[in-house]
Amino acid sequence: MREPVGSPPRSGSVLACVCACTALVVGLVAAINLAVPMVAASGLRPSGAQLLWIVDAYIVVFACLVIPGGAAGDRFGRKGALLAGLLTFAAGAAVSALAPNVVLLLAGRAITGVGAALVLPNALGVLVHATAPEGRGRALAVWAAMTGIGGLLGNVGGATVLSAGSWRGLFAAIVPIALGCALWVGLVAPRSARHYRRLDPVGTVLFVAATVALLVGIIEGPERGWGSGVVLGAFACCGVLGALWVAVEIRSPAPLLDPRLFRIPLLASACLGMLVTFFGSFGLFYLNASLLQYGRGYPVLLTGLGVLPLSLPLLAGSRYVPGLVRRIGVPATLGAAFLATGLGLFGLSTAARQPYPAYAAWLVVIGIGITLALPCLTAELTAALPVERAGVAGGLQSATRELGSALGVAVVGTVLTATFTRRLPMISGHTPRTVAQALTVAPDRGAAIVDAFTDGAVSALRVAALVTVTAGAVVVAVVVRKDPSARGPR
Repeated sequence: MREPVGSPPRSGSVLACVCACTALVVGLVAAINLAVPMVAASGLRPSGAQLLWIVDAYIVVFACLVIPGGAAGDRFGRKGALLAGLLTFAAGAAVSALAPNVVLLLAGRAITGVGAALVLPNALGVLVHATAPEGRGRALAVWAAMTGIGGLLGNVGGATVLSAGSWRGLFAAIVPIALGCALWVGLVAPRSARHYRRLDPVGTVLFVAATVALLVGIIEGPERGWGSGVVLGAFACCGVLGALWVAVEIRSPAPLLDPRLFRIPLLASACLGMLVTFFGSFGLFYLNASLLQYGRGYPVLLTGLGVLPLSLPLLAGSRYVPGLVRRIGVPATLGAAFLATGLGLFGLSTAARQPYPAYAAWLVVIGIGITLALPCLTAELTAALPVERAGVAGGLQSATRELGSALGVAVVGTVLTATFTRRLPMISGHTPRTVAQALTVAPDRGAAIVDAFTDGAVSALRVAALVTVTAGAVVVAVVVRKDPSARGPR
């Protein structure tokens, strides 16, 4: 059934509305990193592993449910799904703001992730329905840019809120913003036709469970020991649940995500490239917030502004990337992208104790890598599937992006915690897992504690650099082998 197109006069207000919704859910991924030192020093007293879960709970649920979130919009109506997502997002933020303990904070973060998974795909669906065909390309370009700018807005906006109060204020401020966006959607967004689409609850549950099991193994390793029953059991559960997910999806008449799609080399390599790009960038965001606050003593507002150099290439250079691809080809562009990102991450590790201008210069290098990678990977991912499966391509892009973010936070945070505890000087028989815990036990040893934390951040940045360059080389090799037309100028 073909949907009627919304009237063009309303398309501008709809575009502004869905961009605001998108910036809200994407921005929270970045903003929470700024609050990590505050949460660590709060009365909740979270462990190092719990801090990682506080960041990752939202991202994991968001990543795993974004594809079924889009399917729910197709079946029940995109406007209704978008409204439900915003209200759920507000409810999760309220629970997080009021949480008296870590368990309820994690629950609030997960609820917010459910809301985000409904918001992102259905904001796009509402926009497409409300925009006339001749203006759709421009509208989609603006919306896509907002998915990148949202992280920047989250850093700056989150820093502004946090500088005026506690970490609870960040979540409290989200509630009225989300409710305001819901009211805006209710006023300007048109209703779209509903399409019967099978949902896949079994596949969704297995996918979420396998992802969570993998992250449990990674995050709990430093605290419980890599040979502990919990960690080994988590990795084993991940393998079993992953195999069950593949078996269920292959037999399902309407799978959440058909695993056989990954037999398409270009699709698999583009998904890996997207995952690696966000692995490095969000691993950096997690480290950067604490490194600037602990290592350099920056207040939270200055910390939020401290990451701005990374955005300069994104804002100034994105429009030149398509022309560069036509001149030198996709493999060369992607090779330069992953090399720049990896070099930037390694360079940042060498500048951890240097003056900020040197640190900022390496942030620009990382930004160049991300600027080169995203348009190429998006184009390759879209080109790997026929036009009629563009929705699958969009869902894969969102899912791999958020999964990469979750893995980046988990792996980088795990390396940070392991190195920090190993380098930490003995403190009255205690083994603190966070800077806040260590400073509480031994406030007179602040310099040594911060030095151990900086050593951990340096190690984590170098691991992220190695992963980025290695996986990036695999992506480029697959593109060269399977898409000869991409080797040179087009």
